[in-house]
Amino acid sequence: MKKIILFSLLIINSSVFAQNKYKVSIIGFYNLENLYDTINDPNKNDEEFLPSSVRQYNSHVYWDKLSRLADVISQMGTDITPDGLALLGVAEIENDTVLNDLVKQEKLRNRHLKYVHYNSPDIRGVDVGLVYNPKYFTPLYSNSLFVKLPGGAKVSYFTRDILYVKGVMDGDTIHVFVNHWPSRSGGEERSMPGRAAAAATAKKVIDSLMAINIETKVVLMGDLNDDPISPSLTKVLGAKGKMKDVGPGQLFNPWVEMYKRGIGTLAYQDAWGLFDQIVVSHGWLNKEQDGYFFQKALIFNKDFLVQKTGRYRGYGKRTWDGNTYNYGYSDHFPTYTVFLKKVN
Repeated sequence: MKKIILFSLLIINSSVFAQNKYKVSIIGFYNLENLYDTINDPNKNDEEFLPSSVRQYNSHVYWDKLSRLADVISQMGTDITPDGLALLGVAEIENDTVLNDLVKQEKLRNRHLKYVHYNSPDIRGVDVGLVYNPKYFTPLYSNSLFVKLPGGAKVSYFTRDILYVKGVMDGDTIHVFVNHWPSRSGGEERSMPGRAAAAATAKKVIDSLMAINIETKVVLMGDLNDDPISPSLTKVLGAKGKMKDVGPGQLFNPWVEMYKRGIGTLAYQDAWGLFDQIVVSHGWLNKEQDGYFFQKALIFNKDFLVQKTGRYRGYGKRTWDGNTYNYGYSDHFPTYTVFLKKVN
């Protein structure tokens, strides 16, 4: 019992120490699980999410889902800093309309959140985006990076672009890459080259940034459809799971040890995967610097996000159970990383 109390006190003291001695910025990622609007777009494959579809995806469902997602986003990181997230990468959004409706939800409205978004050529019609709090972050430049899939690897079709945003986070110039790599449909091995291609697309730009400044602050986040120990992360990106092994210009993946302990962000056939990752560069690791440094990585998996009944019991409380609206949130738990900056 004494050990448990001491551990609790250490957590409390650590939180107070972080708030009193340091500024805090939090960067998160969330797969919003098929956040479509209800309007038919002839240029997108959105027929499954229309009022006339078998799902009966109408305005009631749409606005309820938005409210639930806003409830989650509004709580992320608020136990560490009252403002919560400075940045949030998102995946599985149909367009900028859904982002605009999301940031205007009652529980997020007072934060005056803004976003960066580009349309992707994805066959399902979903994109990635970056939501940011202008109190903490100012974008300077953004672009979408086209991912060329290798022919014959899976099926040669278009996937999501990678969103690249350069900006200033409370004095630090940072480079953010929001990803949603090709899925494992058709099998992990057969689909592997597609994810390797996506990883290589991001790595090429990251390497060019490192060639200019070896301590460039990079954040690569997304639903990578691969685990932290998969080749796309370890071989293509070269991301390492132990901080002491990361050299200048290299990437640190803080989720490796968590994954090895059986902790994940989504479940499939009673096995946990950790696809939703936030990877950071060496420039974030020096705790003695004047700018922000990496402190910790967390999965936001509060009890209300967990399915309590049915075939998905114990999994993330997803939006749909088959074609029936489940009054859930997402089949993925969101993740976030905490960064601290010394207050002089």
